[in-house]
Amino acid sequence: MDSNINEELKTVEKTGDTLLVLHHETGTVGIVKGLGDNGEVNRISTEDLSRDEMLSIERNENSFTEFYSTFYHQLKEPSEFSFFKVTEYEAKQTAVNLQKYMDKATDKEKKELKQYGISIDMVEAHRKAEARKALKGEDVGNSYLFNAERVNWKVVEKIGLSRGKLEELGAVEPMLRGYKTPMLVPVNTGFGTVEGIIEARLSLQTNDFGEVELRFHPVRRMPDFSKPFFGHVFSEEDKKNLIVSGNMGRVVDLVHGITGEKVSSLISRDRLTNELVQVRAEWVRIPLVIKGVALDERQRKVLREGKPLFIENMLSARGTLFNVAVQYNADKRYVEFLLDKSVRRMGVTDLREVPRVFRGIELKKWQVEKLKAGEVAYVDGLVDRKGKGYQGYLRFDKGIGKFEFSFKNTWKEEKKQEQGNVRNRGRGI
Repeated sequence: MDSNINEELKTVEKTGDTLLVLHHETGTVGIVKGLGDNGEVNRISTEDLSRDEMLSIERNENSFTEFYSTFYHQLKEPSEFSFFKVTEYEAKQTAVNLQKYMDKATDKEKKELKQYGISIDMVEAHRKAEARKALKGEDVGNSYLFNAERVNWKVVEKIGLSRGKLEELGAVEPMLRGYKTPMLVPVNTGFGTVEGIIEARLSLQTNDFGEVELRFHPVRRMPDFSKPFFGHVFSEEDKKNLIVSGNMGRVVDLVHGITGEKVSSLISRDRLTNELVQVRAEWVRIPLVIKGVALDERQRKVLREGKPLFIENMLSARGTLFNVAVQYNADKRYVEFLLDKSVRRMGVTDLREVPRVFRGIELKKWQVEKLKAGEVAYVDGLVDRKGKGYQGYLRFDKGIGKFEFSFKNTWKEEKKQEQGNVRNRGRGI
C-alpha cells in the first residue's frame, strides 16, 4: 500500500455537498447545476463539468434538509429522477462510476438503486421532528442525540474531569451525537481514602427515568473469549479475526438479554478498550458509493455480511487513486479501511477476486484467467494523465488483493529463477 494513503484518508477537504441526478427513463447520470424557472433540472455532464458550475450545499444536516425540501417541491416532474448527495470533491468520479453501473445494470438492479437515493419522505419527517423540538424549546440544528444542558456535569467533575476539559479534548460533541469519546481519557476511580486512575472511553445513555447518564468503557487487557457473548461461543477463527482486524467477519445470532429473542448481529472489537461491541444486522447501512466507487449489489451484500471487500481505484481527498480492503465495523458503525498487514494476517483470499477493470480499461477474459492463475498478463490500450498511450505487464497479488504493474515484465527473471530452483531440487542439487 502507498505509504501516503493513511495521511490521505485523514485529510478532509472542507467543501460542501452537491447532488447527482439520475434520469430514470434515459438512464443518464449528471451533476445538478440548479433549477430552471419552469421546474426543470439543470444538469451538467461529467465531460463539461467545472467545479464552479455545480450546485454547492452547506455541510450541515438541517441546511440540507431545508434546501432539498424546497428544491424537490419546485420540480416539475420529481418522480422522473433520483437524487444522491455526495461531497463536491468526489462528485465527478462518483457520477462516472454511477453511469458505468447504470450502463450494465439489470432492470432489477436499476429498481433497487432507487432505495439509495434521497428519500423526500425521510427529509420531511426530519424537518417535522426538528420543528416539534423547536416548539418544545429543545436544542435543534446540531443533529445531536443528547442535549448538553441535560447532562449531569457534576458527575463528570467527580471523576476528575469537567465539561471544559472534555471540550478541549474534542470529546463532548461525539458524546452528544451518541458516540464514545474518540480517545481514552483519565478517570479518577477514588472512593474514600482509596484513589486510582484508569483510562477509559466515555459515552452517554438515557436511563429508564429519561435522565442522561455517563457510561464508562474501561480498557481491558484482552477481550474475554472464555465466556459466551450474548449466547455466542467464539470459534478460533472468530478470535483471530477480532484480534487481528477488530471485526469478526460474519453474521451470528445473539440472544437478547431480556426478551431472549435471537438477533442476527455483527461483532467488532473496540481497538482502544478491547470491549466487544455488537450491532443488529438489520441496522447495518452500506453506502452506495465509497470514495468515488459505486458498489454493486454483490459487493454491498459482502459488506452487510461483515466480510472484508477489496476495492480498486478509489479517489482520495487529494484526488489520487488508491486500492484498499474495507469492512463494516460494528463499533464505529461504518465501513472502515483495513491495513494491508491486517488483511495478510487474516488470510483473506477467497473474497479477493481479480477486478475486471485496471486503470479505466476493462480486462479481457483471457487476461483475467491468467491473473487468477497467478500468471503475468500483457495489457495495452492504457492512457496516462496526459492522454499518452502506453502498455505493460500486469499481475495480481492475491495476498493483499492488489494489482502490480511493470513496463518491462520484471517478474520474468523471478520465474526463470523459480524454474531453475525446481530443476536443481529434482537433481538433488
